[in-house]
Amino acid sequence: MDIQGISAVVTGGASGLGEATARELARRGAKVAVFDRDADKGEKIAKEIGGIFCEVDVTSDEKVAAAFAKARAAHGQERVLVNCAGVANAAKTVGRDKLTGEIKFYPMQQFELAIAINLVGTFRCIAHSAAGMVGLEPLADNERGCIINTASVAAQDGQIGQVAYSASKGGVLAMALPIARDLMNDGVRVNTILPGVFKTPMVAMMPENVQDALGAQVPFPKRLGRPEEYAKLACFVVETPYLNAEAIRLDGGIRMAPR
Repeated sequence: MDIQGISAVVTGGASGLGEATARELARRGAKVAVFDRDADKGEKIAKEIGGIFCEVDVTSDEKVAAAFAKARAAHGQERVLVNCAGVANAAKTVGRDKLTGEIKFYPMQQFELAIAINLVGTFRCIAHSAAGMVGLEPLADNERGCIINTASVAAQDGQIGQVAYSASKGGVLAMALPIARDLMNDGVRVNTILPGVFKTPMVAMMPENVQDALGAQVPFPKRLGRPEEYAKLACFVVETPYLNAEAIRLDGGIRMAPR
């Protein structure tokens, strides 16, 4: 699919991997809608790339529907959806209070939040987007649309304390194949990117020595991933029609240790 002139939606587009992807798609000529909860950052980025900002909470059917309606009113039906919205939290399945020694199990509210945003929120955006894509006129190879989801290497080698995050991202990874099969006769491709340790805003807030230590764990190159590298891979996926139902690790070869 040629990116020039198409409409695209990027969730979580106000920061990190989503921001880099929104900027790269716009640089290549796409009309980009930035979906995010952060209105200040989202509006700023959308203005800089000549796109549109749509405030959205991916856990809400109504807000997701309204965001897609706003984006389509401005740019037309999107042919590309890149799902980058997500959260990370950490807690062990069972832990002990450091002061009292009391045994505590995982705070279920945190577990449910990770699933609601990372997994259900991703699928909610897929369903809304695909419903519009299947009615488009086909392009070359009878292609109508391309959906890219963001999982994580934690989907395959989650660390201590990552049970909720790993479960949510594992679901994102697992659902790509059946969704691609659901949409195969409609010309909509579905792929998944599994990023490793990237210099996102959360990681950038860590002390420099901690960032260096994380980068040193990567086999090669020994550094943190750059959001622009994710963005370029996402664009490659869009531009490669034969790439479908695939999961691509973008991680410098890292395999995460237990901690």
